[in-house]
Amino acid sequence: MLYKQQALPGDVAATVTRAGGSVVYQYPEIGVVIAKSENASFRDNLLKDNRIENAASTARFATRLPDTQMDVEGGPPEELPNAPATDTDSLSPLQWDMRQIHTPEAHAITGGSPAVLVGDIDTGIDFNHPDLKQNIDVADSVNCVSGAPTPGLAAQDDNGHGTHTAGTIAAAANGFGIVGVAPNVKIAGIKAGNADGFFFPEAVVCAFVWAGTHHFDVTNNSYFADPFLFNCRNDPVQRAIWKAEQRAIQFAQQKGVTVVAAEGNESEDLAHPSADLTSPDFPPGAAERRAVNNECVVIPVEIPRVIGVSSVGSFPQSVDENGQPIDYLKSFYSNYGVGVTQLTAPGGDSVFRTPQTVNGRVLSTYPPDKPCTRSVKESTSDPEEPTAVYCYLQGTSMASPHVAGVAALIVSRFGNLNNPQNGKMSPERVKAYLDQTADPQPCPSQLPPGYAAFVGTQSGTPQTCQGGPGDNSWYGNGQVNAFNAVTHTSSNK
Repeated sequence: MLYKQQALPGDVAATVTRAGGSVVYQYPEIGVVIAKSENASFRDNLLKDNRIENAASTARFATRLPDTQMDVEGGPPEELPNAPATDTDSLSPLQWDMRQIHTPEAHAITGGSPAVLVGDIDTGIDFNHPDLKQNIDVADSVNCVSGAPTPGLAAQDDNGHGTHTAGTIAAAANGFGIVGVAPNVKIAGIKAGNADGFFFPEAVVCAFVWAGTHHFDVTNNSYFADPFLFNCRNDPVQRAIWKAEQRAIQFAQQKGVTVVAAEGNESEDLAHPSADLTSPDFPPGAAERRAVNNECVVIPVEIPRVIGVSSVGSFPQSVDENGQPIDYLKSFYSNYGVGVTQLTAPGGDSVFRTPQTVNGRVLSTYPPDKPCTRSVKESTSDPEEPTAVYCYLQGTSMASPHVAGVAALIVSRFGNLNNPQNGKMSPERVKAYLDQTADPQPCPSQLPPGYAAFVGTQSGTPQTCQGGPGDNSWYGNGQVNAFNAVTHTSSNK
């Protein structure tokens, strides 16, 4: 339920009851109510109240994680440390992605501050993973799957995706396993996706309001939030869902939360959508082909001020004057688009890769009881999880947390860490630092053999890069650079 005013009247429960339903949770901060009903006329009854702008049923709808691409082959302490970190953990040599964005050099300056809190809006987090547990903020973690927040250990990951993205952001520099982009910051799991990887709109609303009210600094969003891959604002039901989620995201942004989001894995130009073959993808078999246009958007990545992230692999387009690889090729699966792509980051590419990257995918933390096709295991002395599991995955879901981690380093280094209540650093300023310090990448002058075969999975159109270095549809302002970011060194544009 979406009220016209971004506030709620005092008779919400009575209004819902009269319409034939019951309240699940109220979000007065944004004028949204989550309610449930078995009454087929519930929506029509609600809309008789002229204070209610719109209402939509989400019971049949959710969107799967765009995560792993198909295989083709608490309060601040009195002192706020901003200490260096080292990248000498046992699996660090396998982290090509971190070297590509210069995190080892950045960590010589700072690994981030524990006063900075990142929210990973995903499928939860493995609270016992030995490479994560020292950095997890349990009190600020939450399960939002029902649309109502349940704090704490209820955010345990029952899918695996959330633990993987969390490790890229904040795996500890503790001598074994991997090192995250920001290994000294705190991370909280905001569980919005269920065990099957579906994200219902009410869970997304809950997640962003939680992040805003609990003073998070950054959120990572490696999912699509809407019933449809492309959510069309000229449809009344889809518009209601879009607007409720937009209000929640903008509420978080106004509270000082920098929102980073994956673009998705359909090889599509989000600035010029034309077809959607996969929506709605719940219940199974409900999808039907439909034409879409620019009234149809992907959430959260196409909400204003959200930092959209495309994916690159390890395949360089050229080398610099010292013979070092630069200008990495966009992953074959990654979405893109002028005005949508703000930055790019390593998400892996199993097809176009260098021999040094093993299988082209990104290695990160994973729950020990979840299946992983390509895993690495490390023995630990932790009785709660004696074997630490790491999984290789690829997708824009893997790219986005690299940018979220660098955003956390920026807040740690340049934010006001003694101002937790009102935002330590504005999202606009964080974005400016990210943009100014990225490594600009030009559109490719020539694509490798076979790349042209990967056309848009929805539209069937060839992938085309538009724009110049530092501002184009594939790479946006360029590949995120952690060292430049923490030194605020502007890349040549």
